[in-house]
Amino acid sequence: MIAKVRIGAVVALAALSAGCSSITDHRGYIADESLVQSVQPGIDNKESVEGTLGRPTFTSEFGDPVWYYVSSTTAQKPFRKPRIRQHSVLAVTFDANGNVLSSQRWGMDKVAYVNPESDKTPVLGKERGFLEDLFGNIGQVGSFGSNAPGGPGPNGS
Repeated sequence: MIAKVRIGAVVALAALSAGCSSITDHRGYIADESLVQSVQPGIDNKESVEGTLGRPTFTSEFGDPVWYYVSSTTAQKPFRKPRIRQHSVLAVTFDANGNVLSSQRWGMDKVAYVNPESDKTPVLGKERGFLEDLFGNIGQVGSFGSNAPGGPGPNGS
């Protein structure tokens, strides 16, 4: 009887501790250090980088062509928001001919945490009340004399 109680207690403790463990999630590029180190400025080009590292997470739109390989690992405890545990960005810069100029890596030191001010986005202009939102467009669409679709035209038709 005592052995069954001990086994039950151990099983219950294991179930409780499993429920309190954090969930780890990896998103983005999974970097292989030997492949990343093999990208050499002046030797590689876009085709060889794509063959070695694969397609980038995203590319630059302006300025020098840059390919970004982004990865992050998050951990989430029960009933909490996920937190970034590791973050890595590999930026490979190319010249106009598509040859590698440089490759740089950044980590957690460049992560910016943005704390929003509130649940609403501030906008410029007049603040409308509930009744103005509810009744504000009455008479605006298709009013007499307008050329709006559904309303009478200038010649009364």
